[in-house]
Amino acid sequence: MNIRIAVVDDHHLFRKGVIGILGSDPQFEVVGEAENGRDAVSLVQKLQPDVLIMDLFMPIMGGMEATKRIREIDSRIRILILTVNEDERSLFEAVKCGAQGYVIKTVDPDELLHAVKSVSLGEAVVPSNLALRILSEMSRPKTVTGNSEDRAEPLTAREIEVLRELGTGASNRDIAKRLYISENTVRNHVRNILDKLHVSNRVEAATYAVREGLVVDDPKQES
Repeated sequence: MNIRIAVVDDHHLFRKGVIGILGSDPQFEVVGEAENGRDAVSLVQKLQPDVLIMDLFMPIMGGMEATKRIREIDSRIRILILTVNEDERSLFEAVKCGAQGYVIKTVDPDELLHAVKSVSLGEAVVPSNLALRILSEMSRPKTVTGNSEDRAEPLTAREIEVLRELGTGASNRDIAKRLYISENTVRNHVRNILDKLHVSNRVEAATYAVREGLVVDDPKQES
């Protein structure tokens, strides 16, 4: 099944370049494009793409605001932010608004294709050297409410292992290798974890893992 993609960027030449790169993979189908966040919201309502690749800084409406509105319209759409800004705060805010991933515009074409595929599978795409730091920052301002915690169902031992790996920013492939299980099994565990913790995506689950002390920031540990 093809992955339906829409590309949003105010620079026409760059937007066409991204569409050209996506066209090199038969698994991708570009179904639409837009040049600002307002048009992106309309595009999503009409076309319902699987993945939206979007710049952060655009006229009329930027990527942050567009991400918030799109997530309200359809939380199933995966949003990959593609921007020139490497500021950690921008990464944090983009993920906080509901983006599934964040890629710098200087990324290699193959890395972009891999990021789009990962996002389409529900995986979070963030720079590996920043993943734990960003998740830790996201966990600090969270206020844990007794009601939501009381509703959480207990996790199995294996689900806790998977949740711990999510907290490090690991992909499904990495988790499968580390725990000696298949990627399909990892996906099933992740789905169960989201259901039991009453969270909407793996980024929120990872934040939960950091907040609950399941992840130790060990400088000797490989990213």
